[in-house]
Amino acid sequence: MFYRENGQFKTSYQKDQQIFPIAQDRIGVLLLIAFAFIGVPFLADEYMFRAILIPFVILSLAALGVNILVGYCGQISLGSGAFMAVGAYAAYNFFVRIEGFPLIACLLMGGFFATLVGIVFGIPSLRVKGLYLAVATLAAQFFCDWAFLRISWFTNNSASGTASVAELQVLGMPIDTPLQKYLFCLAFLVVFGLLAKNLVRSAIGREWMAIRDMDVAAAVIGIRPMYAKLSAFAVSSFIVGVAGGLWAFVHLGSWEPAAFSVDRSFQLLFMVILGGMGSVMGSFFGAAFIVVLPIVINQVLPGLGALVGVEVSTAALTHAEQMIFGALIVWFLIVEPHGLAKLWSIGKQKLRLWPFPH
Repeated sequence: MFYRENGQFKTSYQKDQQIFPIAQDRIGVLLLIAFAFIGVPFLADEYMFRAILIPFVILSLAALGVNILVGYCGQISLGSGAFMAVGAYAAYNFFVRIEGFPLIACLLMGGFFATLVGIVFGIPSLRVKGLYLAVATLAAQFFCDWAFLRISWFTNNSASGTASVAELQVLGMPIDTPLQKYLFCLAFLVVFGLLAKNLVRSAIGREWMAIRDMDVAAAVIGIRPMYAKLSAFAVSSFIVGVAGGLWAFVHLGSWEPAAFSVDRSFQLLFMVILGGMGSVMGSFFGAAFIVVLPIVINQVLPGLGALVGVEVSTAALTHAEQMIFGALIVWFLIVEPHGLAKLWSIGKQKLRLWPFPH
């Protein structure tokens, strides 16, 4: 009853095209953002910041970039981990080779170089699609893994092959504590989330969805497939590259190429599948699911084992996590292919009619 549009009249095209046309949505999103910035710092401890909140925020940003390419444009990609690696190492080289270069500028430049790599490996999308495109983007993953592992210049000639950063600052303010890191990443997520929400509602966003639904028909009505597909690769790679820089700089601090292996690419793709393809909200749901599930399994299974008198080892937990995760992916693909975002949308539609029958 509280989620009704009664009395909310649109008197202009601008009001009708608002990013959140229903007042309850606008108020809810503003309250959620305010709680994330103000309420969470008072409720979360250091462990929650390090283990849950910071990974969730950064992976949400990466899943948002993947969703633009896979969910909105329909181009399957298995090279997201490579684009994260390009963003991380490009930002790292700007950070260590140019003294005084701002941290935010380093991360954005990392996203820019990830965009260039994404466009290069997105060129095959002009000729191939589906499984063949997935294999073509997988080549980006293997190439970047090899380059960052074998070419020492990318790691500033580090003897161990690892890259590390320290003493991060933004406008003279240090980013050392978990709270500061969380707020820094959250600011990026909010800005890019609003930009992505507006972008998919714009003309280029409608072109992406037309290519996704039927590329031949889209070309017939005047949409340029080359521009639409490469722009989707560019925007997606930029967002994923910035997320890779945040993952390396803020979450890890010290990393090696294995941090952005093919497992990361599959993880991001699973986030989009579970959360909901073609949905900005689905990116957040998918990231939350992937981050929280292992923690829940590690907490619940030992307790269940103790109740039945069975000791659950660390190896068993790892295997159980993978099996449960795989089973949930299959279940979602069968029961709700559109992911958690679709369930959220159905719930909102029911609230708009409740308590009347429908």
